[in-house]
Amino acid sequence: MNAADLEAARLLLTRLGITPEQLLAADPAGGRPIPTFRDYIAQVSVAVPDGTRRAYATYWRRIEDTWGDRPIDEPTPLEIKQLCEHTKGHVITRKNSRGGRSAAEHLIAALRCLYRHATADGLITAADNPALRVTKPRRLPSNRRAIPNHRLAEIIRTAATTGNDPDLDTLLLRLHTETACRRGGALALRPRDLDPEQCLILLHEKGGTTRWQPISPALMHGLIHHHEQRGSGANEQLLRYRNGQPITARRYDHLWARIGRHLPWVATQQISTHWLRHTTLTWVERHHGYAIARAYAGHTDNSNGGTTATYVRASLTEIATALATLTGEPHPLAEPQTDVPPSTDTCRVGP
Repeated sequence: MNAADLEAARLLLTRLGITPEQLLAADPAGGRPIPTFRDYIAQVSVAVPDGTRRAYATYWRRIEDTWGDRPIDEPTPLEIKQLCEHTKGHVITRKNSRGGRSAAEHLIAALRCLYRHATADGLITAADNPALRVTKPRRLPSNRRAIPNHRLAEIIRTAATTGNDPDLDTLLLRLHTETACRRGGALALRPRDLDPEQCLILLHEKGGTTRWQPISPALMHGLIHHHEQRGSGANEQLLRYRNGQPITARRYDHLWARIGRHLPWVATQQISTHWLRHTTLTWVERHHGYAIARAYAGHTDNSNGGTTATYVRASLTEIATALATLTGEPHPLAEPQTDVPPSTDTCRVGP
C-alpha cells in the first residue's frame, strides 16, 4: 500500500465520519442492542439523586420528545448543537432572561449525564460521547449582589406586615440571612438537626453535603418555638404551615411575589432568596476575610480556592465569631479574636 492508497483511505473514513480508533476498538456494547433515549432516560432517572433528577427532568423530557425512539448512540454533535439552538429559541422570556444560554447549558449537561452512564454501562466508549464534543455556552457573571441594609430592612418589614403567615415568612428570612443557606438546606431541616446547647443546626445541602452552621440564640429559640407550635416528628421536615403541612419551594415563590407587589424594586430586579446568601457572605468577607466567608458558605471544593484554601480553612469557632458580630448576639462557640502571630521562639528550629 502506497501513500496514495493511505490518503484515499483517510478521505473515505473522513466522509463516513469514522475515526481510526473506532475501527480498532471492539464493539463497546458487546453485541447488546443499544437502547433508545426513551428507554434509557427512564433507567437513568431512577439511578440519580433527587436533586439531579429535578435539575434535568425538563431537559430529558425535551430530548425524549425529540429523539425518544432513536438509539442513544445515533445523534451527532451537530444534531446536539441544533437541538440546543432550538431549545434557546423556545424558552420562556423573563425579565432576567439571558437568551436561553442557561437552557442550552442544562440541556448539554443532561445529555452528558446520560452518556456518562452509557459509558459506564459499556454501551459506548468515552471517545464516542457526542455531548463531550459540544461546548457549553459561557456562563455570564451573575447579576445578584448584596442587598443594602436599608433595602433589606424594607423586605423584612414587608414580610412581617403582609401575607397569611408573617411568623413563618420572617423566620425564613432570618434563617437565610443568618446562615446564608440555600432553599434546599432550609427545606431539608429537621427537628433532630437542632443543637440548642451549642446553637448549631445541621444543614443538608446540594451534592449530599452536610455541615454544622452556627445560628443566634434568638433564631434557635424561634425554630424550637415553631416546632412546638406546628409539630413534626424528629425526622420530619421542620418548617411547616399553621395547619401542620410541610412547606415547599412554592412558599418562597409566593413570598417574593408578594414582597414584589409591595416593593416594586424587588420585582424589577428579580430579588430572590439567593440574594440573601450574597448579602450575608459579602458582609462576612468584608469584615472577616475570604477564608471565613468561604467556610460560612459551606464551600468545600478547593478547585476555585487554590491550594492555599487547604491550609487556611476556617474553624467553626471563627464562623460563630463572625455570626456573633453580624447579629450582635453572643454565641456559645464564639471567642474573641486575638490575631496574635506565632512566637518566634516556638518557630525556631535547632538549638
